Amino acid sequence: MSLRAQDRKLVIASASMIADIAANIIREKHDIEMIVPIGGDPHLHEPTPRDARLVAAADLILVNGLTFEGWINELIQNSGTEAVTVTVTENIPVLTSQTYRNSSDPHAWMDASNGIIYAENIRNAISQLDPENESIYSKNLEQYTEQLSKLDENIARQIKSIPGEKRVLITSHDAFQYYGKRYNIQLEAIMGISTEADAQTSDIMRVNKVIREKKIPAVFIESTINPKLMEQLAADNRVVIGGKLYADSLGDQDSPASTYIDMLRHNTSTIVKALTSDSTQLIENQSRPNYVFLILLGVILVAGLFMAIFYFNR
Repeated sequence: MSLRAQDRKLVIASASMIADIAANIIREKHDIEMIVPIGGDPHLHEPTPRDARLVAAADLILVNGLTFEGWINELIQNSGTEAVTVTVTENIPVLTSQTYRNSSDPHAWMDASNGIIYAENIRNAISQLDPENESIYSKNLEQYTEQLSKLDENIARQIKSIPGEKRVLITSHDAFQYYGKRYNIQLEAIMGISTEADAQTSDIMRVNKVIREKKIPAVFIESTINPKLMEQLAADNRVVIGGKLYADSLGDQDSPASTYIDMLRHNTSTIVKALTSDSTQLIENQSRPNYVFLILLGVILVAGLFMAIFYFNR
């Protein structure tokens, strides 16, 4: 039996970005939960009994669609829920993968102007569920839209500060195409739009070529993906890891990306800082010896030598 008050609805979002946008529209009026936890990968999520219980109890389910949550339709069907399911990417011009034909790119939230459409779709959905408070949700949408519009302008301004020839974003998987199209930055990724895809030798060769030809100073890791491949790519090309970006999940409360707005703001500042740094200086800093370590190693070796001489002279 639900412990919620009768007038409170349970809104379930598939992923953290959608849950945060919903929280800015619904605020304290209703309860909001997410299926994929913070730091989880929605591409690879395996539904749990807890997920089934959430969906079964829901009044409204918000999904991204565009193949982002390939597991969610089965979860909804098997749960027996009576909730209304809404696809929050409705009315967004959909990009397709540059690598895989007829494959929709689900990462539409990476464009802040699309975030406004997400928010509008959520406002419409919650207003149908709770029409008495439609004016409140519309007012919340207006305030949130203003914040996203300012963010959108700020991102565009910051990306323009990157020299044109260095305006190339190299990431683990192909999650930034909407970001790149909106803010005019070239995207190169090792994996496709889903993290289920394995990196191919041809993809690695392609990215290596871009780094060397354009003298790109940095590549980027992602919060939900093992960084080993990107670390190896950086080492092979003597470039640095420019920082950690958030794409498929927000960060926790202690991270710089605990909200949708903070995620886009952090990603942009991280990208700009790394790609506007002097590449020569970055490489020098990366390859500079760790003198503290060398001194300690020398002390240990000398101490070991003296101990050996003392032992054999006893």
